[in-house]
Amino acid sequence: MDPPQHEIIVVRSLRQECYDVRIDVFHHEQKFPLDTEIDDLDPTATHILLRLVPSLKSVGTIRCTKHAGYYKLSRLAVLKDYRQYRFGRALVLALHDHVKRDAKRSGQHDPVTIKCHSQIPGEEFDEEGAPHQLMVARLPLSD
Repeated sequence: MDPPQHEIIVVRSLRQECYDVRIDVFHHEQKFPLDTEIDDLDPTATHILLRLVPSLKSVGTIRCTKHAGYYKLSRLAVLKDYRQYRFGRALVLALHDHVKRDAKRSGQHDPVTIKCHSQIPGEEFDEEGAPHQLMVARLPLSD
């Protein structure tokens, strides 16, 4: 099934729409505590939003934070009714593109490292009461 028409944007003024998607997925659906959803990384993070067009309904989001030596992918959330369209994958690829642009602008050389803590079963550790595993991607900056 083809996905509905959508756009993926780097958020400047629509941060609350990203928070709303995250709260729906992580708090309402997955029952994580509401007070842990917005944290001290949010104000300086890059937020990416996937929304339907032309309605502009927000259905997915992902967050990117920059750390010493790596970037971190976090808070990937897609509303339940839209997961069948592989929007999570589209958001991860959009984050990869953002990281490559940012790394090139800041003069970083190959490769750039992106880490995430995934809720996929594997070698696990606990993060906010749910099992996670570390995932690492190393992306070349040259085309």
